[in-house]
This record gives sequence, C-alpha cells and structure tokens, in this order.
Amino acid sequence: MSKFPEPPPVAALAAIPPDIRALPEGTRLWRIYFQGGEHPVAWNTLRHFGPTNSRFDHLLPPSATQDRGILYAGEDGAVPFAEVFQEDRVIDRRRSSPWLVAFDLAAPVALLDLGGDWPTRAGASAAINSGPRPRARRWSQRIYDAYPAIAGLWYPSSMGGNRPAVALYERAAPALPDRPVFHRALSDPALTAIVLRMAGRFGYGIVG
Repeated sequence: MSKFPEPPPVAALAAIPPDIRALPEGTRLWRIYFQGGEHPVAWNTLRHFGPTNSRFDHLLPPSATQDRGILYAGEDGAVPFAEVFQEDRVIDRRRSSPWLVAFDLAAPVALLDLGGDWPTRAGASAAINSGPRPRARRWSQRIYDAYPAIAGLWYPSSMGGNRPAVALYERAAPALPDRPVFHRALSDPALTAIVLRMAGRFGYGIVG
C-alpha cells in the first residue's frame, strides 16, 4: 500500500478527528513574499491565484484568481529562505522584488497538524510533507472541504530541517495584523549578512 495515496473522499476524511495545532495570538511568523512578478502581493495578504506549484495550495484547478487564498510562512526565520528558493537553490535578491517580513498573529488560529499521527490515521504518512506536490495539493483541497473550522496547515518543513512551517488559508486572514515587526527588501544592504548566512546554511547560491 502506498504511504502517500490519493486523499479519501471528503465525507470519509471528515469522519477522522483532526489533530489541532493552535497558534496563539502573538505567535511570530516569517515569510518571504514578492512585490513584483506574476502574482504580487502585500506583506499581509494572501495569494488568491492558483493553484501554483506550491505544496499545499488548496485553490481549485484550473489556475485562476479565486476566493480561496493561501499564505506560506515559518515560525523560524530560516524556513522561508529554504522553502522559497528551493527550486533553483539560489537566493535571488532582486527578481520579482522579494521582501522578508515578520509579523505577530493578531488572533489565534487553529491549524491541522501534519507533523504528528494524523496523516497516518488519514491513510497517508509523513510523506505528505515531502512527496509529490500535486498530490499534496489534492490533500489540501480535501482537508479544506472536510474541516471547515481549520484555518490552515502546520507542517515540518522538509527543506528547512523539519522546522515549523504553516500554510494559512484565507480563513486565517482576520488573524493577520495591520503592521509587521520586521520588513525589508532582500536587496537591502542591511540584509546582506543574513542572506549570506542563509545561503551558507542551506548550500544555496546568491544572485544580486
């Protein structure tokens, strides 16, 4: 039996009690977002275009702008570097105008914990966090429909040394604050030391 099969029907999934990871108000999250490129966003807005190639997009195909939205972040500032630049393994400080931001949640959010036993109980395994992305997206789409009280997913980042990462659905939008606690362009000279450290940590190259 596959350790990462297709997701079960929504009704079958809904019958499996979820493992909730509750992030309290004030939890600090870090993300790298893009002010330019094909799908620019603001630091505290979700991407409503998709699904893209990202792992847990719950947006429905075909790719288009829709009501569903998603935001990826990490509880550790290193996670966004590992995740965002994993495809080329190069930190490009200028293309599509990437910015690093940290913010504290303005309200608690309830996330489905993909780092414990729930994936196994649901018929999958920890491979949901590292296996084929198209299948992971289908799981996320089913999860979204099966658990209407879930505001997103909590998962160990397979690229970031299993450090905590989150995929926030648009249901979490009310918990996003009005102001960040840190906000700088990756091209800012003040971030050069951080970018060099992240590149060295993950063995990534640097452009710009």
